[in-house]
Amino acid sequence: MYDIRYTEGALDDVQWFRKHDQNIILDGIERQLRHEPASETRNRKRLRPNDVAEWELRIGDFRVLYNIDEQTLIVEVQRIGEKRGNAFLFRGRQTDV
Repeated sequence: MYDIRYTEGALDDVQWFRKHDQNIILDGIERQLRHEPASETRNRKRLRPNDVAEWELRIGDFRVLYNIDEQTLIVEVQRIGEKRGNAFLFRGRQTDV
C-alpha cells in the first residue's frame, strides 16, 4: 500500500474546485493511487517527459499529475486540474504539461 502526499501546489489546486468536485477528486485519488499506482490502466498513464510529473490519473474531466517513489512507496501528487479538449487548466488557467 502506498502513502499519498500532496505538494503545496496540489493542495492549492484542489481548493480551487467546488466542495463536491473536491470530494470526487480526493476519493478518486485514494481509490486509484493507494494500490499499484504504476500500473497503466484506462485512467492512469505514464506521460512524456515534462517538468511536472511522470504520471497522469484521469478522474472524469479532472487530471491528477503525480510521481511515484517505488523505494519508499510514496505517491506524490504534484498538480490537480481539468482537461478541456486538448488544454490543461490549473486553477482555471491554461498551462502546458
